[in-house]
Amino acid sequence: MAEKNKIVEVQDLGKKDYKDTWDYQEELFKHILDIKVKNRREQADLQTPNYLLYVEHPHVYTLGKSGDVSNLLINEKQLQEKGATFYKINRGGDITYHGPGQIVGYPILDLDNFFTDIHKYLRLLEEMIILTLAEYGISGSRSKGETGVWIDAGTPFARKICAMGVRASRWVTMHGFAFNINADLGYFDNIIPCGINDKAVTSLNVELGKSEVDLEEVKEKLLLHFSTLFEAELKKAAKVS
Repeated sequence: MAEKNKIVEVQDLGKKDYKDTWDYQEELFKHILDIKVKNRREQADLQTPNYLLYVEHPHVYTLGKSGDVSNLLINEKQLQEKGATFYKINRGGDITYHGPGQIVGYPILDLDNFFTDIHKYLRLLEEMIILTLAEYGISGSRSKGETGVWIDAGTPFARKICAMGVRASRWVTMHGFAFNINADLGYFDNIIPCGINDKAVTSLNVELGKSEVDLEEVKEKLLLHFSTLFEAELKKAAKVS
């Protein structure tokens, strides 16, 4: 059996179209699966790589495979007027929004290199966000039965600051988290986020009372907590322009 590879290559894709990024995710995902198949069929001893993609998307709504399309509250014409696109995709969860001012992270990991437990995987991603929020003096937490990270969970003032939705096959993951930093929250008015219609959505800049928070600073804090929680060694690729 190949030695476990805990090196994670971090790629910052900058601002990139959702579909182009999804295709790229699928390419990396398939590459890892192909190695695993080769190892099994040919008794090969090849290490599988791991990736973490950072990206900032243009306005887009995505609907998970278990989602309800009626949670998109606008039609095709209105989407065009708002400069937004819509995709049905192959992650878990319902509908969410991605856009400028949001850090989207796509860990494409072979969990055989870390631990084979999807529940633990999601909880560690949430913990990464919670620890990062704490560095800004904000108390984030989980909401019972709802994936993601919230502020004032369990109160009438509960508001979601980070959505999550993943796909996994043979312990290889894709899709991930969307952390609102300087997001235009008005775009959430066009959906029932994650199918939850009785809770609000927020952004880090709103919680801090700032017009803007440094995205690069937040990315670095996330990486630090990711590497600690997953006991991973991070290797940064050249930033894509």
